[in-house]
Amino acid sequence: MADAPTRFFLREISTRVGPLALVTIDNGQDWQKPNVFGRAAFESLFELLPRLQDGRWSGLVLTGKPFVFAAGADLDEFPLARTPELARAGAKAGHDAFGALRELPYPTLAAVNGAALGGGLEIALHCDFRTLARSVRHLGFPEVFLGIVPAWGGTQLVPRVVGAAAAVELIVANPLKQNRLTAAPKAVELGLADALLDDVEFLDDSIEWLVHAIEEGRSPRPAADLSDAAEVCARARYAVDDAVHGVALAPYRALDLVAGAAEWTLEQGYAAEEDALADLLPGPQAQAGVYAFDLVERRIKRGAGIPDAKPRRIQKVGVVGAGLMATQLATLFLRRLEVPLVITDVDRERVEEALATIRSELEQQATRGRIAAGKARFLAAIASGAESTEGFDGCDLVIEAVFEEIAIKRQVFAALEDAVSPECLLVTNTSSLSVSAMAAGLRHPERVVGMHFFNPVAVLPLVELVRAEATDDVTLATAWDVTKKLGKRGVVVKDAPAFVVNRLLTRQSSVLMQALENGNTFEETDEAALRLGIPMPPSALLAMVGPRVANHVLHTLHDAFPDRFPLSPTLENFANGEMDVVRTGDDTRSVDELHDAILDALADECRHILDEGVVPTAGEIDACLILGAGYPFFRGGLTPYLDESGASERVTGGTLGRADVPSAGIAG
Repeated sequence: MADAPTRFFLREISTRVGPLALVTIDNGQDWQKPNVFGRAAFESLFELLPRLQDGRWSGLVLTGKPFVFAAGADLDEFPLARTPELARAGAKAGHDAFGALRELPYPTLAAVNGAALGGGLEIALHCDFRTLARSVRHLGFPEVFLGIVPAWGGTQLVPRVVGAAAAVELIVANPLKQNRLTAAPKAVELGLADALLDDVEFLDDSIEWLVHAIEEGRSPRPAADLSDAAEVCARARYAVDDAVHGVALAPYRALDLVAGAAEWTLEQGYAAEEDALADLLPGPQAQAGVYAFDLVERRIKRGAGIPDAKPRRIQKVGVVGAGLMATQLATLFLRRLEVPLVITDVDRERVEEALATIRSELEQQATRGRIAAGKARFLAAIASGAESTEGFDGCDLVIEAVFEEIAIKRQVFAALEDAVSPECLLVTNTSSLSVSAMAAGLRHPERVVGMHFFNPVAVLPLVELVRAEATDDVTLATAWDVTKKLGKRGVVVKDAPAFVVNRLLTRQSSVLMQALENGNTFEETDEAALRLGIPMPPSALLAMVGPRVANHVLHTLHDAFPDRFPLSPTLENFANGEMDVVRTGDDTRSVDELHDAILDALADECRHILDEGVVPTAGEIDACLILGAGYPFFRGGLTPYLDESGASERVTGGTLGRADVPSAGIAG
């Protein structure tokens, strides 16, 4: 995670209660490269400890470099911990180092001035007191999200500080909600910190806070009552079952550790954390989680396939369509780009409804404090509706989100070409159709590109950037630049039927529909698919996407690959509003057999996607499924699980992902 090692630096601060030790965590880089704890960081802390134990200090303040406290363990070192012994040693190093801070014979305070994640929060919890800068928004324990547990004291100290219920929320529930993090005011409310201070003069105010505490003889708050820990953790297991369906190991182990905090000494709890990390970190789920993190936080951000061309400046945006998806897109573009936006639809009433929805969303964001009230009013004022494409005059980008019919989309683009400048990007949000076919016949097909967003737009970060046959470098570079400004993650894909995510989801759906048509139940097909670790059963996903849309994608893929994507009479019924399953046979299979059939189908389709060059490596497939369909980190997306399970070998005679991602560290 870091290019330079994180170290601990000591400076003496003279105060009216005597000298304070000011210890700063710093890797010598700016805030974009956060402090992390690896071997070098622990060596630095161990070297510093004798100076902190020499009897001359009245107190200690621990803080981070500007805007960052510490982001936890150095994930670059995780793939090296391939044995239980190495994992246990890593946990013990943290316990020994942080425990030595906890045992210092004078008051200690962690002045948390920026992001504090995982081990960053754990070292803060080993101090007697904690202050938080008001602007800090990234506090939490992402370990369960990655397939491990907090193993430097977090599962033992958090319950003692905030109680069992809040500990479960921070350590287990939040990571399972797409790694939700906590802001400083909420953390203080939970009891995770003692004081919320303004950012201006934060460090000086924190030092004064500790000086005052020393003068008063203030003691750390008493340990929380953990008499309800067993009951709280037992209830939480039901919520975990709903989230991971018994597949992920880490959340259950974390609950065991939180419950144990009520019975164990701190030393016993440390030992239990070391046992847990020794079991989890070398295993396939944790190593897949590290691979997935590296994939979406590093590799994808580098923009494979993005040309070195200067993107165009976007100063006005148009949206064609005023349905649910178009309204979500309009809200996102308006909120993030903060430029004038025009929305059109053949139905003027729908345009007014869309504008009302956009304004309501802005008002809600202002009410929640996410944007200023004045900014919300400004954005609402620059959003307008129009009855024709003439309203798009002056637009630099127009995105269409009309019905998935190629003829309709071609008509839209033809009309737009007469209304906008030759430099204006024409963007389609199609989920499966050929972008090249939409651009055919236009005077300037080079400015047509696909930007496929996923529903719900505000939640799922993926944008499949579809480069059509004629798309030029500037257009693709602009689409990438806009994607980043929208706060999304772009993956460049070839213009192929249904691209990546919908192609794989439809291949899976084909297996499940055939199973239903051969006598299996929805409960059985859902259970077989949920073993992948996906967040939603396929039956619920179908209801959310809509059978009509799903059937349309299936028809598109059937036209291209009829052998692998047979039409489904049952899905046809659903699309027409009839809920009858059409029985075509009696080949009922067990849930285990269905799960294997899903894996084999997905392995086969991944191989085809790679062979066709839809994306260059299996890493892009995994990133697409993680970011666009909620596939879990602990599976590494999909291809590491297909490789580990043997499905890749059965179907393709080899592996899909290991050759191009040697650092994935899939054990098993």
